[in-house]
Amino acid sequence: MRRPAPARAGTARPARRRPRAPRRPNWLAGTGALLWLLVVGLPVYVLLVASVRPREGYLSEGPLTPPADPTLDNYVGAVRNGFLTFVANTAVVTVAVAALVVVLAVPVGYAVVRARGRWAGGVLRFFLLGLAIPAQAVVIPVYLIIRELGLYDTLAAIILPTAAFALPVCVLILTGSMRDISEDLYEAMALDGAGSVRTFLRLVVPLSRPGIATVATYASLQAWNGLLFPLILTQSRDQRVITLGLFEFQGQYRVDIPGMLAAVALSAVPILILYLVARRSLVNGLMGVGGK
Repeated sequence: MRRPAPARAGTARPARRRPRAPRRPNWLAGTGALLWLLVVGLPVYVLLVASVRPREGYLSEGPLTPPADPTLDNYVGAVRNGFLTFVANTAVVTVAVAALVVVLAVPVGYAVVRARGRWAGGVLRFFLLGLAIPAQAVVIPVYLIIRELGLYDTLAAIILPTAAFALPVCVLILTGSMRDISEDLYEAMALDGAGSVRTFLRLVVPLSRPGIATVATYASLQAWNGLLFPLILTQSRDQRVITLGLFEFQGQYRVDIPGMLAAVALSAVPILILYLVARRSLVNGLMGVGGK
């Protein structure tokens, strides 16, 4: 029998792959995930079923029973009641709040992370102090300020305080995301002759995209679901947002529950699309909140 030829110098034998151990099913995690799916999915199912149920048969049928004669009249009625106007107003408020928060929070986060003085920590603590102040506690001073500025019953009256109360969390998220940027990258930019502005635009902003996406998504959710400031700072029907527009389905003696749930389903579509687009950046940004 011939012996196998010895391996030549400089050549390595391919390593043998070890057989993978069979994965054991995690029944506990699967059961927990199934229970959580039921907790989240059951209200969504009830909402969608009720939104296509006729108004006459809403109370006679159970909430879990599929409708025998589904209809889209509730969605048509929501559109006819001017719900698209409320959606447009909410979209304007949401985009403006998200843009304002990003424009203000990104430079503040960069200044806090890169500053070497004691004032940087003071600035961060000042912003974090806003987390301890609920909006309900200062709604009367905010109302008086808006009246003095002549902004009452305008969309700007909703945009400014909503963005202000979203800033503390957004600054916290961005500072954690920017602390993950390596110091070697800053030194490389300095060797290339880049100043603070160029470093900010060419290095910090591109590498902080997950944090910026998280901040924009968080601010958008705060603006889209806000009720307190629209309720206190607006009055006319033309300036109503979605949360106030739902009162259109409530009369003095009755509540159009199927119509209201159809409006809720319509209002959830844009924010669901936003989440599907930015979900990966949102998760990555939240993972970097703690920093190094």
